[in-house]
Amino acid sequence: MTAHNAAGVGQGRAMWPLYAAGFTTAFGAHGIAANLGGFSADAVTSLLVLGGLLALYDGAEVVLKPVFGALADKIGARPVLLGGLIAFAAASALYAIADSPGWLWAARLGQGAAASAFSPSASALVARLNPAAKHGRAFGSYGFYKSIGYTLGPLLGGVLVWAGGLRLLFTVMAVLAAAVAAWATLAVPALAPLPKSRQTVLDLARRLTSRTFLAPTAALAGATAALSVGVGFLPVSGAAAGLGTVATGAAVSVLAATAALVQPYAGRALDAGRITTRTGLATGLTITAAGLGCAMLPGLTGVLTGAVLIGAGTGLITPLGFAALAAATQPERLGQTMGSAELGRELGDAGGPLLVAAVATASTLTYGFAALAALLAVGPLLTLAAHRRTIPARQ
Repeated sequence: MTAHNAAGVGQGRAMWPLYAAGFTTAFGAHGIAANLGGFSADAVTSLLVLGGLLALYDGAEVVLKPVFGALADKIGARPVLLGGLIAFAAASALYAIADSPGWLWAARLGQGAAASAFSPSASALVARLNPAAKHGRAFGSYGFYKSIGYTLGPLLGGVLVWAGGLRLLFTVMAVLAAAVAAWATLAVPALAPLPKSRQTVLDLARRLTSRTFLAPTAALAGATAALSVGVGFLPVSGAAAGLGTVATGAAVSVLAATAALVQPYAGRALDAGRITTRTGLATGLTITAAGLGCAMLPGLTGVLTGAVLIGAGTGLITPLGFAALAAATQPERLGQTMGSAELGRELGDAGGPLLVAAVATASTLTYGFAALAALLAVGPLLTLAAHRRTIPARQ
C-alpha cells in the first residue's frame, strides 16, 4: 500500500476501530478499577486486594509497553494490535467464566499485559495511517475517544456491577474487546514493517534522551499526573469544604469532559498552523499549573475552576505531545517511541498522586497542589529560557 493510499484509508474507516481500541483500554482501566472496592467483605483484606489488583494492571503496562512497542516495529503494528485485543478478551472471559478470587488476579494481570500490546500499537497506526500534516487532528480524535472511555468507565462499570456483579462487567469487557478485534481485522490495513537500520543500545539511549523525545514525553507525563491528581484529590478538597458527593462527582466529570472536548480542537489548530507544538505544550502546562493553583482556593469555586483548567490544559497537551513524538520519529521506530512515551505517562499517572499525597501528609492538601503546580510550571520556564537563548543579542 502506498503512503498516499494509506493516508486515504486512515482518514476513513480504518481509524474507527483504532478509536474503539483507545476507548477499550481506557474503559478497561477505569471501568473495573473504580468498581473493585466492594469485592471483599473484610475491610482490611479489601484494601489489600484493591491495591494489589490496581498495581497488577498498571505494573504490567509500565513493564511491557516499551516491549510491545518495539515488537510492533519488528513484525508490524496490526498483528500486535489484534493479538492484544484478543488477549484482552480472553483475560476478561477468564474471570467471567471462573468467577473466583484467584482467577480475578490472573484476569487483571492479563488485561494489563494485553492493553500494553494494543495501546502503543494503536498510537503507532494512528501516526502511520495519517500524513504528518494531519497528525494533530488524528491524535486529537484518538484522545477524544480514549477520554470518553475514562469518563464513562466508572459510571457504566458501576451500572454493570449493580446489574450483574463483576462477572457481568468482565463479560462485557470480553465482548467489547473481541468485537473491536474483529472490526480491526476487517478495517485496518496490513502495513508491512518498514526496513530499519541497525540500532545499538547507545543509539536507543541517545534517542530516548534527546530533547525531541524528552520534552513531549515530560509534558504528557505532567498532564497525566495532573489529571490523576484532579480525579483523585479534587473530591477530597471538595469534601473538606463541605461539598456533597454530587457536587464533587460533577467536578470530576467536568474535568474529564473538558479534557475530551479540547483534544480535537487542539489537534486541528496544530494542523492549521495556528499553534506550534512547543508553544502549545508550554501553554498547556501553564494552564494545567494554573488549574492546580485554583484547586487551592476554598469551596466550590476552587474545585470547579481547578477542574476546568486542569481538563483544558491536559486536553491541549495530549494530542500535541503525541503529534510531536510522531513528527520527530522515523516511521520504522514509531512503535518503540510510542511505547516508551506511554511508559512516561504511566509514571506520571503514579507519581503525581504520590507527590501530592506525600506533601499533603507532611502539611496540607493545599501545599500538595502547590508542589505539583510548581513542578509543571518549570516546563514553560525552561521553554522560555531556551527560546531566549536562540535570539541573537541586539547590538
